[in-house]
Amino acid sequence: MLPGNQGSFRLFRVLGINVFLHWSWFLVAVYEINQRSQRYTSLLWNVFEYLALFGLVLLHEFGHSLACRSVGGRADRIVLWPLGGVAFVDPPQRPGATLWSIAAGPLVNVALAPVLLVLLVFMKSQGLAHTAPDAYELLRSVAIVNVGLLVFNLLPIYPLDGGQILRSLLWFLLGRARSLMAATVIGFLGVGVLGLAAVGLQSVWLGILGVFVLLNCWQGLRYALALARVERTPRRAGFACPACRAAPNTGAFWLCGRCRRPFDTFEASAACPYCGTQYAVTRCLDCGASHPMSEWVQPPPVPRH
Repeated sequence: MLPGNQGSFRLFRVLGINVFLHWSWFLVAVYEINQRSQRYTSLLWNVFEYLALFGLVLLHEFGHSLACRSVGGRADRIVLWPLGGVAFVDPPQRPGATLWSIAAGPLVNVALAPVLLVLLVFMKSQGLAHTAPDAYELLRSVAIVNVGLLVFNLLPIYPLDGGQILRSLLWFLLGRARSLMAATVIGFLGVGVLGLAAVGLQSVWLGILGVFVLLNCWQGLRYALALARVERTPRRAGFACPACRAAPNTGAFWLCGRCRRPFDTFEASAACPYCGTQYAVTRCLDCGASHPMSEWVQPPPVPRH
């Protein structure tokens, strides 16, 4: 249930990553800027503040994307929307790679915190808090929000960064399916806390966030159950992933991109048995890497005499 490209337009492309902005961002921006109109001497400073806050979000998401690429994953899209931003990352299906891809986002906020603090101290020591109060207030707001984003993102509620970091750590102990299942169950508990907070604080945004978390936890739980079913299937002899050396699962777990029907690619020699589409590469269900079928074939063991 993450925001996709629908309703978004591309702002720019940098380092091979496309940055999209959802149209609803402008509606919320107008509302939020007017709500804070009393904090500065000019409304223009409110605009600067809102843009700076989303600059923090963008740096956070680039942290995810670049970290994912550094471990061999794919990350080419970031979508900004009123609740923040989403980096669409596809790291190798290993707990360490996933952990680094997720943790790198909050680490950007950690790195920014002392920089912003030093700038604040410098401005105050130079008397700019009085001679340039708008600029000082802007920097102070950015510093506070940076810490707030860091703390909030580290809450162990799936799909927030903290919940995904928890899932990655549990992956080392419980495996891919059960770690995701545990993280989503904890996420459901977090939904209850967000709901109570939304009612107590009369916060519409917390309510919207709670619904977002609920939908993603439900989607994550369904995926975890599907992973568990796959893990219970027998492995096919005579084949192994060239990257992770895992033998493939036996069953119709590969979806044809043309007719949208599942099939067993190893049984059908990498061709959809329903529409005949031939596939040049086959994706590993364990690590996510794709290789030609010929590279999956394992030679029979040489008999020893």
